[in-house]
Amino acid sequence: MHEEEDGGDSSSSSAPRLPTFRSVDVADTDGAKEQDPKLCGYLNKLSGKGPLRGYKLRWFVYDPRKCYLYYFKTPQDALPLGHIDIGDACFMYDVEGDEGQFEVRAAGKEFLLKAPNRQVMNYWLQQLQQKRWEYNSTRGSGQRDSWSSPTLVYPPTGLVGKDNDAIFIENQSENLEKVRSDFAMETELDPGGMVGIQSARGANANPINFSLRNFGTELRNTMSHLRPGRAGENRRSVFYTSNSSSEDWEMIDPPAKDFPEQKPHLDSHRHSFGSAFTFDFGRSAARPKRSSLRDVRGTGRFGRGSENPPAECNGGKASDAQLRLQNQQDELSQLQQEQVKLREELSSQTELVRLLQQTLRTSQCDRPAVHRPAPGSPTPPDQNETSAVAEEDVAQLEALLQERDGQIPSLCGHMERLTLEKESLQKELKGLKIKVGEMNDQLGMLMETIQAKDDVIMKLSQQSHEQSANPNEGGSPALHKEQQELDVLKDSLQGYKSQNKFLNKEILELTVLRRNAETREKALEAKCTALEAKLCQVESKYLVLLQEVRTPVCSSSEQSPTREVISRLLEDALQAESSDQQEHAIFKPHTVSEYDAYGFKTVPEEEEEEERLDARLRALELKSLSMTDQEVSVGVKWENFLASTMNRDLVRSPELKALIRCGVPHKHRSLVWRWCVSMHVKKFQDHLAPDYYETLLAVARERPNPASKQIELDLLRTLPNNKHYASPSAGGIHKLRNVLLAFSWRNPDIGYCQGLNRLAAIALLYLDQEDAFWTLVAIVEVFMPRDYYTKTLLGSQVDQRVFKDLMSEKLPRLHAHFEQHKVDFSLITFNWFLVVFVDSVVSDILFKIWDAFLFEGPKIIFRFALALFKFKEEDFLKLQDSTAIFKCLRCFTRKILDSRKLMNIAFVDMNPFPMRQIQNRRSFHLEKVRLELTELEAIRQTFLKERETSQDRRSFVSDDEEDT
Repeated sequence: MHEEEDGGDSSSSSAPRLPTFRSVDVADTDGAKEQDPKLCGYLNKLSGKGPLRGYKLRWFVYDPRKCYLYYFKTPQDALPLGHIDIGDACFMYDVEGDEGQFEVRAAGKEFLLKAPNRQVMNYWLQQLQQKRWEYNSTRGSGQRDSWSSPTLVYPPTGLVGKDNDAIFIENQSENLEKVRSDFAMETELDPGGMVGIQSARGANANPINFSLRNFGTELRNTMSHLRPGRAGENRRSVFYTSNSSSEDWEMIDPPAKDFPEQKPHLDSHRHSFGSAFTFDFGRSAARPKRSSLRDVRGTGRFGRGSENPPAECNGGKASDAQLRLQNQQDELSQLQQEQVKLREELSSQTELVRLLQQTLRTSQCDRPAVHRPAPGSPTPPDQNETSAVAEEDVAQLEALLQERDGQIPSLCGHMERLTLEKESLQKELKGLKIKVGEMNDQLGMLMETIQAKDDVIMKLSQQSHEQSANPNEGGSPALHKEQQELDVLKDSLQGYKSQNKFLNKEILELTVLRRNAETREKALEAKCTALEAKLCQVESKYLVLLQEVRTPVCSSSEQSPTREVISRLLEDALQAESSDQQEHAIFKPHTVSEYDAYGFKTVPEEEEEEERLDARLRALELKSLSMTDQEVSVGVKWENFLASTMNRDLVRSPELKALIRCGVPHKHRSLVWRWCVSMHVKKFQDHLAPDYYETLLAVARERPNPASKQIELDLLRTLPNNKHYASPSAGGIHKLRNVLLAFSWRNPDIGYCQGLNRLAAIALLYLDQEDAFWTLVAIVEVFMPRDYYTKTLLGSQVDQRVFKDLMSEKLPRLHAHFEQHKVDFSLITFNWFLVVFVDSVVSDILFKIWDAFLFEGPKIIFRFALALFKFKEEDFLKLQDSTAIFKCLRCFTRKILDSRKLMNIAFVDMNPFPMRQIQNRRSFHLEKVRLELTELEAIRQTFLKERETSQDRRSFVSDDEEDT
């Protein structure tokens, strides 16, 4: 058997870029935002040669875009060591081989992998089979040129992604799915945390886990760990999980070198895979530890490996009883402390009452006796003074006694309450003591039961050892040996049954996949035959036409063969693919469809025949340009870039900027646009609620908005040549209404301005409603100046003057030519800036402009406006009539088809192009425009006043008076 070493396939270190991913468009569902968990984890891979050959720990990650299983050295690595093609692979394992070892055969290579145990191996095999089945079920189902295109990790959103004719998935028969489910192995959903993102923290780095063949890749990965990322953040592995609602990502910090808190967790899992219970009996530390059954029986086999003695369950009960007893004892100690506090308070109150009583008795004993004199006896003066003093003392003592007498009842009542509370606490204490006694009795019974069971187990184990030591004492040892052999046979039988189910399912799936491949091959042959037949027909028609043209024909002949041939050729050229022909697109191929990839009509029906022919020629040339080697190389660069960022989120970088300036491929545009918009509006979203957009829609439904009437009028005027907005029942009309109404409530200063509808409509082609709303916010409130879309359009007027300055600087000859013939090109360019070239250029160039615009901002509008004039500069210079120049200005942008040449002019020939220069020119012209607007307003007010005064003085003369 031959296994490839690390990097032995096409993505080794010698080829730093990953292979190309070709994905098909998947219909987007707005409500389904949950994704399957990431299939990743550690596996041992057999690699190396000679003395270095052996198993090495690798981090495996499944990529659904091309059904590849990438393997890295660590989860933090940016570049993989290699990959395994799961789409065309087959799997197998040997029951009698090493535990957890299985084999993957793909592309003529054999990969030997090893899981920690059989349970994890079954989980990996089941998941890989399912991923292969899902991937191959979506291959070759749609009307696309590529029949081997995988599905996207990030399905495109928006109206373009929801086109019904983009792709359709073949529904497998229910019987086949039932057979597959019958053959499926029984595996657990979470195999002990050994598979998934959480397993990235569980493995320690191995210092000898390296590959000499991939030394360069490992060195680059190591440097990426050491080099800090942009904005001061270190590089971290990024994986997406199913916890997020709209394709959310989860950051995982690189695991630290030591994990002391996780060691018990790993140790516990080490012994828990083969049994149903843990080995922790839950006994208290005070109880002496008994010798376990494993120690007693030694190395001898006792029963099945998956069965545990019942003492484990009893041990768990005892631990629960001890826990409850401990809680009761804690409560009892708290109550005793409260009782001591109450007793201390009671004694202090009793002492206070005793002191008050003693003070009362003392005051009564010390009260002086008052001797009243006889009525007739005279009273000496000294005695009168003494009696007056004594009466005052008596009055004071009586008042004091009355106050003390009033305190005595309250103190007595408080003592009674304390006495009652004391009695209640004593009763509660007695009840708790009774409960504690009952718990102690139950605990004693449980401990006795455990002790009895342990004794029985000890006796049985001793008997077993005695019988194994004395094999001549009867037939019981032979019976025991037969029982052991029977257990081994049962285990082997179960393993072979599982292997049989797995192999049956493998054979079934491989048979179905082979049949589907044969069907696709036959369909391709039929399509090739039909294309060859059509090509032969076209060539024959053109040969006949050439032959007839070479022969002189009388021009007055109305029924000449030339006219008939030319008319037939024109009919065939103007014929487009209709909706009823899409079901048999293979057998009726068309070079140009009725609608392009963005939903725009390729050949308008209401135009004249000459204009329709021009539209047909433009569509053919655009399709031929889209299939050039340069476009294919751009797609390959994007696939390699996204594959290299599989473990990380997108960040601003020179490489990403260069790729966006080349144009984003159709299948990745939804992802890139969504990231660009979130990057610009994050400062707004951080201070708003997550349901902010829904709240605005609720307000718009409850209360009318002044702009709602104008919005309704402009809905059907928005992109009428696009099928998503062509009729009131089209899918884009309702979404466009919601986005515009929500924005009118968010920005009441602008509300709604004609032009915003086309900006939102373009965004909705690739984004959902909420993302399109934030795109509108980014354009109006982030990119453009403040008064760009207000009633005065002040910002738009300023940009036109800035653009004139740039024209005189970058294109001086063309600017002088326009000035010589007094041509005001701002009448054409004003709409370019207001709606970012919507309805001004062909759709392929339009979306490439929007790619760079959403990433870099308004500077892109100036670049491409200058590039468009530069593209046709020589044609304009040949025109010497202002009427001809203006006529050419109205339609020259629709004749520019070569997007690569235009982008090269915009991003190379127009350099340098600093944004600071544009900002300075805007500030300069803003003051001038404001001054002019102020003067115009003053003139208007003066005119209104003069008109009012002149109207009062004016005298009207009738016709009769004029005749006289």
